[in-house]
Amino acid sequence: MPRFDANLSMLYGEVDFLDRFKAARADGFEGVEYLFPYAYPVQQLVEQLEANALVQVLHNLPAGDWPAGERGLACLPGRVGEFQESVGLALDYAKALGCTQCNCLAGVAPDDANPDKLEQIFVDNLTFAAKAFAAAGIKLLIEAINTRDIPGFFLNTSAQAMDILAKVGSDNLYFQYDFYHMQIMEGDLTPTFQRLLDKIPHVQIADTPGRHEPGTGEIDYPFIFKMLDESGYQGWVGCEYKPRAGTSEGLGWLAPYR
Repeated sequence: MPRFDANLSMLYGEVDFLDRFKAARADGFEGVEYLFPYAYPVQQLVEQLEANALVQVLHNLPAGDWPAGERGLACLPGRVGEFQESVGLALDYAKALGCTQCNCLAGVAPDDANPDKLEQIFVDNLTFAAKAFAAAGIKLLIEAINTRDIPGFFLNTSAQAMDILAKVGSDNLYFQYDFYHMQIMEGDLTPTFQRLLDKIPHVQIADTPGRHEPGTGEIDYPFIFKMLDESGYQGWVGCEYKPRAGTSEGLGWLAPYR
């Protein structure tokens, strides 16, 4: 049976962030993830995890100036030093939180940038980061994101992700498979997931259109969850969706899997 974790950046927006750990545990979640931990002293987060018997499943590397529209540093020209500093910060948090995997957001391609140059920057940065995370025993992931939600995001498809993994050539670089983004960009979810399974340590879910909870859109999630089990997938399933009418009230879809 799949193991579901709550993405606290998107679920439980009804309460303050530090109160979301308790809310997730009350609804039966045993793991949590969120976009970024860096706005909080690490000890505050550790206390919430321990008090609520939760596993820290995933968080992202710092992504630059988020309010200004930056969505990652890894492909950006002239930001290599900042990226390398962000690797150190992400590792500090991950080690303190007991988090065994971190996601690196590629970033939005600057206007008129040369795609080949951006790819080489991305590959070089990932080579550096994968080695640093490997030394700490933490997996480094990359994620393809659809062009509707984040126009200009540099990494958009599973094929592009596999090409990047091959060019980096590290055994500590993996693909985070988000069924929502991949349904929008390419469909063919089950064959693609099964073909790439050995490179996928983490998946995320939301339905489309709307990015709401499973059962509100076109993706057949009962089929997907059964497929995950039958495929031998051992990772967590991150619930990264926007609840339509309250987080706890919208968890009826989860009842058969509790």
